[in-house]
Amino acid sequence: MTDPAPGRPHMPGYGIADDTDGALPWNWARERLESSRNYWVASTRPAARPHLMPVWGVWMDDRLYFSTAITSTKARNMLANPECSISTEHANEAVIVEGVARVEDEEETLRPVWAAYKQKYDWDMTGESMFVIAPALAFGFIERAEEFGRSATRWQFGA
Repeated sequence: MTDPAPGRPHMPGYGIADDTDGALPWNWARERLESSRNYWVASTRPAARPHLMPVWGVWMDDRLYFSTAITSTKARNMLANPECSISTEHANEAVIVEGVARVEDEEETLRPVWAAYKQKYDWDMTGESMFVIAPALAFGFIERAEEFGRSATRWQFGA
């Protein structure tokens, strides 16, 4: 996947720069996605109420792979409506990804994911299906006041 070009999020009243000078490169976001220990997953219940839960996961090949029981609320939500959002654990250098979730059960695809999961959490997921979220849109920013307006960045994937 080619790294997406940085742009600016639409955030009236927040002092976001008009140009992309100081915008964060996708590699900055990728580093935070790879190093985050916990991720927040936001899904939508059938009655349109939001649902937010932390999960363990592995960011690999510009996708988040994570496990959850297929009977969990978040799993049922994503099976019914796969559009969701995820975020890294640290809000001071936030990365938020909007995308579409699906169940991955292809062993060849999951073999390196299981190995990375085992290394990261010392938890064996071998043989288990996982959810995978591919990004459609992502946002990142550095919370510090002197950096926020120039660092706030939007990346768009695909079309």
